[in-house]
Amino acid sequence: MDVTRTLARYVVEAPVDSVPEIVRREAVRSLVNWVGCAVGGSRHRSVDLALAAVSPFAGSAQAGLLGRSERLDLLNAALLNGIAGHVFDFDDTHLKTIIHPAGPVAAALIGLAELRPVSGRELLHAFILGVEVECRIGNAVYPAHYDIGWHITGTAGVFGAAAAAGRLLGLDEQQMVWALGIAGTQSSGFREMFGTMCKSFHPGRAAQNGLLAAFLAERGFTSSDRVLEAPRGFAHVMATARDFGAITDGLGESFEIALNTYKPFACGIVIHPSIDGCIQLRNEFGLKASDIERIELTVAPLVLELTGKKTPQVGLEGKFSVYHSAAVAILHGRAGEEEYGDAVVRDPAVIALRDRVVATASPAIADDECRVRILLQDGRVLERHVAHAIGSLERPMSDAGLDAKFAGLAEPVLGPAAAERLRSSCWQIETLGDAAAIARGAAA
Repeated sequence: MDVTRTLARYVVEAPVDSVPEIVRREAVRSLVNWVGCAVGGSRHRSVDLALAAVSPFAGSAQAGLLGRSERLDLLNAALLNGIAGHVFDFDDTHLKTIIHPAGPVAAALIGLAELRPVSGRELLHAFILGVEVECRIGNAVYPAHYDIGWHITGTAGVFGAAAAAGRLLGLDEQQMVWALGIAGTQSSGFREMFGTMCKSFHPGRAAQNGLLAAFLAERGFTSSDRVLEAPRGFAHVMATARDFGAITDGLGESFEIALNTYKPFACGIVIHPSIDGCIQLRNEFGLKASDIERIELTVAPLVLELTGKKTPQVGLEGKFSVYHSAAVAILHGRAGEEEYGDAVVRDPAVIALRDRVVATASPAIADDECRVRILLQDGRVLERHVAHAIGSLERPMSDAGLDAKFAGLAEPVLGPAAAERLRSSCWQIETLGDAAAIARGAAA
């Protein structure tokens, strides 16, 4: 099968009006969510450190950093914006693969629009195509690829960034084949890095490398024509099982971005059902930590595999601790970025309750499901079954919820008036004559 070429041909030829309105609307929602996350994460220490590291080597000031005043060369701006958009672990999730799809693609396109002017409608279409590429490639190798330790947002995201950038650059079919090949040979990211700054480095690097792949291909830089399907290509080398039909079947008829979801909690997606259940019981019964003898969670095996850190020491580790997350859900009634700060992770009250959380894995529990059982000091037992967490496809976040999330992330950085103007620009992206208005509006 010519899987790589089939995918490249689709990205090059797909007309803007071939995407249904409902799909474009979900793409807008994805962009609103990601821009808010990127602005909100722009002052994180990981972004400061990365900026300090690359600034001495950066080229001319071509593109802005969302939520900041600095400007860098396009490739380094994509890296920094990609880090900022994922560092809170608050961005979108394609639940079929656990890819966070917007980051690698949007971080590449936002800066590119400053260098190569395009309309908002063109940028949104490239964004949709980039997400389609990374998620279909993810579908083809998940879960085998993920199970052996690859961070699929980085490894699949680089293909999406290359495809989206290549579309805006007007690559022809052969150039797009090469762009995918150049992207694939840079595919990387290890799950071992979860809980460290490197986790957000993965989508940033995917955005940067995908952009570079598109620029190299534009100049005629060659690669294999079969990066996806060749015996020594991506799918065979980086996964123990694969399904190429997941890439090509229904291409242009169904769209993976229509399945995107948005996080109400700033942590690993598999913890969300536990948080949801704990908050429900807290609010319904007015629970305090002193009321609780023990919290028992029955979760999917993947939960403990990904988020089984019992004694997190810093906020980034707390995002991968189902124990910390259950504790703050009871104590604070929420699990936003503040609840994953270093000080909260080290708070004695949080630690005391965290130590009374017991999590047990059961193969009978789905990845997006949880059973919460809280034993109270007075002998009562409270139980809650969460079949699907808030923010899932079954209980999606509303536009109003996205607006509130955006405001909470962007207003502390930009101020209320500027944050509102930026939010409006994102919602109205299809009407923008110059898509770079978003990057300009996000400058602090």
